[in-house]
Amino acid sequence: MIYLLTMKIGMEIKSSLLVCFKSVINIGNIYKLTLFSYFTRQGNYFMTIKINRLKAALISTSIVAALSCSALTSVAVSAHDHKDHAVKVDRALSKAVAGEHRSAKNKARDQYRHPVETLTFFGFKPNMTVVEITPGGGWYTDILASALKGSGKLYGAHYPDAGADDYYSKSRKNLEKKLASNVVFNEVVLTDFIAPKQSELAPEGTADLVLTFRNLHNWKDAGVKQVFKDAYRALKPGGVLGIVEHRLPAGVAPEKAAGYVSETETIIQAKAAGFRFVAASEVNANSKDLAIHPKGVWTLLPNLALKEKDRAKYLAIGESDRMTLKFVKPAK
Repeated sequence: MIYLLTMKIGMEIKSSLLVCFKSVINIGNIYKLTLFSYFTRQGNYFMTIKINRLKAALISTSIVAALSCSALTSVAVSAHDHKDHAVKVDRALSKAVAGEHRSAKNKARDQYRHPVETLTFFGFKPNMTVVEITPGGGWYTDILASALKGSGKLYGAHYPDAGADDYYSKSRKNLEKKLASNVVFNEVVLTDFIAPKQSELAPEGTADLVLTFRNLHNWKDAGVKQVFKDAYRALKPGGVLGIVEHRLPAGVAPEKAAGYVSETETIIQAKAAGFRFVAASEVNANSKDLAIHPKGVWTLLPNLALKEKDRAKYLAIGESDRMTLKFVKPAK
């Protein structure tokens, strides 16, 4: 990405240089033409006319040259700023991904989940206020907390501990234990999230980026619609909603592919909440995954629900085929 950006900037600088140089050459040509006329023609009247024309031409051409050189300077500064920003983001994310606080097990998933590329696609910056909805075991929290630490802010909107002996309470307790285990997480703020009820993911209008990874299938239609409303409310105007989810192939019935979600339906639901669809990325696509498995998406890595049965087959497939969608809350 940085390479393409650099190539584009280089072309812009080259164009501005050509305009600037041509303008300077034009000044020289006008000057030479007038000197020639001065020495080969007679008559004060004619000389006066030529000199006046020279003045006008020099002023006009000088203005063009000045504007072109000014534009060149502007492009050069802009080029430096864009490149510098891209490098800083890439450096922050790469450092977070390589961090010692991440387990070898989690790092093994990088080849399937492409965290640097995914977060870059969503427009992540280290000084953002970011919300991660239902972090679960904290796979992405490891990366986000590290990349945002000291410059940005991370909210983890997760199921509350209701004191019950169930998945939701246990999940919250495990997440809190994880966050207390390393100083890298000491700036993370947890909020309560309960789908399909209305939830305050973060203070209204404060978030730059709201993210959720492989969760839509857990919330069902009613939950997804409410979550999108909650995300819209939490975001600033111009803020981004980023979604990664197991993708249901076109023409496959949902009941035949448990855990997979329609990309088309997801876009419709997000638009209904007020979002504008920006783009889709294939960074997390997997053409080996056809989505119809004995135990749904959990048949694949990292769960391998069938245990040793057909293990080699599902290891070869890897993790699921995923849609990666970017939406924006329109600026008012």
